[in-house]
Amino acid sequence: MTVTPQMLNAGAQRQAAPLPPACSEAIFKTQEKFPTTRYTVPDEPWNALLGEMSRLTEAEQAEFTESACAAWNSWATANGPAVAQDLDTRWQNAAAPACNKFAVATMGSVKKYAPTIPAETRKLEVVVKKVWQGAMTKLSTEAPDAACRTAYTKVKAGW
Repeated sequence: MTVTPQMLNAGAQRQAAPLPPACSEAIFKTQEKFPTTRYTVPDEPWNALLGEMSRLTEAEQAEFTESACAAWNSWATANGPAVAQDLDTRWQNAAAPACNKFAVATMGSVKKYAPTIPAETRKLEVVVKKVWQGAMTKLSTEAPDAACRTAYTKVKAGW
């Protein structure tokens, strides 16, 4: 299924304004800014994260401002190669299955690099943490594989 920025608001009864262009880029092109060779986001968590995005309140959606997302995009572009290397190393060193590799690598890198993200993104970070926690909580009970449920449980608290 191809998800468009407009679909993020489709589930909300209270239709918010469309995402600013920098925010569409932040959501749908972030993976491109981190040129990993091993690390990958499995479909199950990606879909869960997008599902949580669709349930954000209008006030939470309002935190996706052009300036906050532009600051994120600039940071991601500047730091992408270093973060990608960190993600790949963590992925390689984490135990299988892929869901555990994803959870371990993602959370390890996020915890390492989150303090360096620009101050302009802090309100947005609160929303992103909520999305992460909601998705990982859901996956910790609904993932079909027991090892994946355990992996998602370990990282659901976020950073």
